[in-house]
Amino acid sequence: MKEPRLATQVEAILYLKAQPLSLKEISEYANHDRAAIEEAILELMSDYAHRDSALEVVETTSGYSLQLRSNHQKLLQNLIPAELGVGALRTLAAIALKNPILQTDLINLRGSSAYQQVQELVELGLVQKRREGRSYWLEITEKFYQYFEIDDLNEQYSDPKSPVGWAEGSEI
Repeated sequence: MKEPRLATQVEAILYLKAQPLSLKEISEYANHDRAAIEEAILELMSDYAHRDSALEVVETTSGYSLQLRSNHQKLLQNLIPAELGVGALRTLAAIALKNPILQTDLINLRGSSAYQQVQELVELGLVQKRREGRSYWLEITEKFYQYFEIDDLNEQYSDPKSPVGWAEGSEI
């Protein structure tokens, strides 16, 4: 079987590692000298530049990376779940279980750090806010259901046969 060309091998390394790599690292993984790797990367960059592809090879401060072209970032945000910290996940769970909930009630439940977490959840499109006097009603969005691949929570929790059933007003 014919050995793949070095540029293809470098492409596979960048794809599999899924993070920026230095020339030294790529050289070690590919078992080739630095000059050959530099040439292969230039060839690979040229290949991607001249084809209609959603991917590109770029040089960053951390090294070389195979990444999605910037004009596809909106698609990335819609398809790939955002990384949420434990606090933001707990705040999201509280909003989902009480849906809707006044922001003031949420702050009483979760503490003042929830203000920043709510802002993050709104920016991610998982929660929406609407003004209610001096506070806001917080509600989960359609994106929340898609993100977690679930049906309407209210139907699930109001069904007495549901194995997940919960009591109204239960603590979070």
